[in-house]
Amino acid sequence: MGFNKYSRSDARLTRKARVRKRITGTDAKPRLCVYRSLKYTYAQLVSDESGAVLATVSSRTVSASGKSARSIETSKEVGKKIAELAISKDIKDVVFDRNGYLYHGRVAAVADGAREAGLIF
Repeated sequence: MGFNKYSRSDARLTRKARVRKRITGTDAKPRLCVYRSLKYTYAQLVSDESGAVLATVSSRTVSASGKSARSIETSKEVGKKIAELAISKDIKDVVFDRNGYLYHGRVAAVADGAREAGLIF
C-alpha cells in the first residue's frame, strides 16, 4: 500500500556491491572511488591490496571560481586535482569506481576532469 521495503540508499548499496565484485584496486592501478553527498563531491585513490587510501580530494577544498560546491564545474576540478595527485605519485592508470551512482552529472564530471588531466581508465 505505497510502502517500499528498500530505500534509495539500499538500492545504491546493492548496485555498489554488484560493481565492486568485479573491480579492485592494486598498488600499481588503484581504484578511483567517487562519493557524492548532497553538498559535496569526494574522490579518493584506494589500493585494495594494501588497504590504503593513497590520495583524497573533495569539493570542500577545491572550488571552481565562484561556483557552488555542488556544481558540475567544481566536480570537474575535483577530477583534475585527484589526477594531479596521482601523477605526482607516478600513477597513470586507475580503475574507475562510480560507487553505485549513475555515470551522469557530477560523477561523470569527475571522470572527465581526471581524463583531461592525464589519468587513463
